[in-house]
Amino acid sequence: MRTLLRLTWAFTFLALGAVVAHAQSYPSRQVQIIVAYPAGGAADLIVRSVASRLTQTWGQQIVIENRAGGGTQIAADLVGKSAPDGQTLLATGMETFAISPFLHSKLSYDTKDFAPVSGLGYANQMLVVPTSSPLNSVQDLLAKAREEKGALQYGTIGLGGSSHINMVLFESLASVKLTPVHYRGGAPMLNDLLGGHIPMGFLSVTLVDQAIRSGKLRALAVGSSRRLAQFPDVPTVAESGVPKFEAVSWFGLFAPSQTPGDVVRKINSDVQKVFADREFQEKFLAPSFLEVIPGDPNDFSAYIKAEAAKWSKVIKDANLKVE
Repeated sequence: MRTLLRLTWAFTFLALGAVVAHAQSYPSRQVQIIVAYPAGGAADLIVRSVASRLTQTWGQQIVIENRAGGGTQIAADLVGKSAPDGQTLLATGMETFAISPFLHSKLSYDTKDFAPVSGLGYANQMLVVPTSSPLNSVQDLLAKAREEKGALQYGTIGLGGSSHINMVLFESLASVKLTPVHYRGGAPMLNDLLGGHIPMGFLSVTLVDQAIRSGKLRALAVGSSRRLAQFPDVPTVAESGVPKFEAVSWFGLFAPSQTPGDVVRKINSDVQKVFADREFQEKFLAPSFLEVIPGDPNDFSAYIKAEAAKWSKVIKDANLKVE
């Protein structure tokens, strides 16, 4: 019996030692981050900026691959089936874990196949129109929507995407009906807004800042709970006649669920160090209008659960379902 106990303890310590060694040596080779959106969007920008810093920290190359489509399902399916060693990570937004599971009757991935690693920040949403638009306020928009009885269109970054679900919340709170035009990401939607091909939509302030400042887009309202210091003259949606409205889009980093916990915690720690760096805050976060989601993997997991509870109710109340 004593011999058996010694062997049991020996194997236990060997296993623990292997996990620690794994974390300490991570990453031992090139890391791949699959981004669930096209290049040029807010999620893509923040992933590339963080990855640039992590490359310096880790001493390993990080390859970014954009695999947009399927409402983030293509990227999620790919990473969910990859080896759980931390070498392949998923960078995605709120759709994957807080919206699509309640919107789609069937998904190509299972949310249980992922371990939340770290928040990558969130962006406030701006309700914008082309400068040629006759709409100058949220009240103008509401009046037009009621006049057209559901025919007034708006762009989204994709079915079930943040800009779509945020507008669904807007419709619910304002008691209006609109028609969505779905794109495959924020960049192509922005292009059509600039070209006047769609009349309006919610996009992250990160994406529309330059277009607003250059006079190509007009901001009707911001989805944040209070006005932004950079746009003091732009009212919030809530103060513009749609009380209780608040819209953000958030992004995070995920690993396959069986990835060793120490590896997950190491990635989280290194990402959080990037966000805590004052130079990174001043040179990237502030100019990009991005806010940090702080905390360890457990904190991020709790954040996702709260978001899932919020948006599942919005989806249910709006009777949205994709077969």
